[in-house]
Amino acid sequence: MIGAKEVYVKIRRQIFDALDPEVVSEVSRPDLVKQLQSAVDLLIQREQLALSKLVQQEFVNLLADELIGLGPLQNLMDDESISDIMINGADSVYIERNGLVEKAQVTFIDENQLLEIAKRIASRVGRRVDSSSPTCDARLQDGSRVNIVIPPIAIDGTLISIRKFKKQSIDLQKLCEYGAMSPEMAQLLMIAARCRLNILISGGTGSGKTTMLNALSQFISDKERIITIEDAAELRLQQPHVARLETRTAGIENTGLVTQRDLVINSLRMRPDRIIVGECRGPEAFEMLQAMNTGHDGSMSTLHANTPRDALARVEAMVMMATNNLPLEAIRRTIVSAVDIVIQISRLHDGSRKVMSITEVIGLEGANVVMEEIFRFQPNHQQSDDGKVRGSFITAGLMQRSVLMEKARFFGLEDKLSAAFRAGESV
Repeated sequence: MIGAKEVYVKIRRQIFDALDPEVVSEVSRPDLVKQLQSAVDLLIQREQLALSKLVQQEFVNLLADELIGLGPLQNLMDDESISDIMINGADSVYIERNGLVEKAQVTFIDENQLLEIAKRIASRVGRRVDSSSPTCDARLQDGSRVNIVIPPIAIDGTLISIRKFKKQSIDLQKLCEYGAMSPEMAQLLMIAARCRLNILISGGTGSGKTTMLNALSQFISDKERIITIEDAAELRLQQPHVARLETRTAGIENTGLVTQRDLVINSLRMRPDRIIVGECRGPEAFEMLQAMNTGHDGSMSTLHANTPRDALARVEAMVMMATNNLPLEAIRRTIVSAVDIVIQISRLHDGSRKVMSITEVIGLEGANVVMEEIFRFQPNHQQSDDGKVRGSFITAGLMQRSVLMEKARFFGLEDKLSAAFRAGESV
């Protein structure tokens, strides 16, 4: 398609100069495509350009995508095999497919086109991005999460990161089929969720923390009132009694800011049975722990950490952001009495996600937190022919003072829990 880009840029400029944005917003896509088809045909004839019908149709689709969609990104958004889209400037677009990152065969005409699309994404969800507010976190209409950074903060051009919203929720059985965990681990997590244990899900970016949180939430009773708190609403709970809260950034006059901490504090006045915080990243961790310790057991959250012990250390640091007058020992006692289970998830170098560890928080011995690993993934260090990470999920069983066993006994699930361990030990 030699010279086609230059021709498209010329046609695009003429059509965009003649369009009324308000009229475009009121026209359906089929009608807009017909009008654009007529306009493109007219301009091609007037300029006496030799273009095939296929190229002309491609021009029309590109124009329609840019006017009412996300421009060059629209095809990537429509491709369900893509989980993440990362734009590092007009000529550098990367995607993640099946856990692996690759460069996409998509470019923007120039920085101005990319910047306009970034501003349109923000404006559609009631946010703004400009020189006075060069960063933006938002949620698209389909539920996808988007982060935008524009110059001068972004040195080499506008940056857009999109975490796409999966239309189908993945449950624990699916995670077992994908090799993320064993059926015995899934059984244990199902029991932990039903028995109202407080659960932290720890892992890196893109490791599957929100997917795991969604999967665990499916085992919450329909009779419970659940409050969810998120920066960008991603959780899809199936229970009938769910109240969803979402943070809000400050407006133009730097007013109207609503933080996760504000929402956690407010949620305690809403008579919740469980509180689910999409991701703990700051002072809201203090209120979250207080809630877990004051009758809202069965609460869940995610955070970024590399190991279960690191996860508790991060919670310590987040609590210190909220209060500087609590001694470290008191903070640790609060954490130990609040958190029951830490699930560690990782994305491995072959693109797969695995539950690396399920660890129970036992208590304090002196100043040290005692943790017991219930299940762990033991990788096979021999290189496989296809480059896939292989290994086995192993368990050492439960300790005598396990909170999980006590809760399972209380909820009448002790036999199911014991069966999971008998099967796990025989693997």
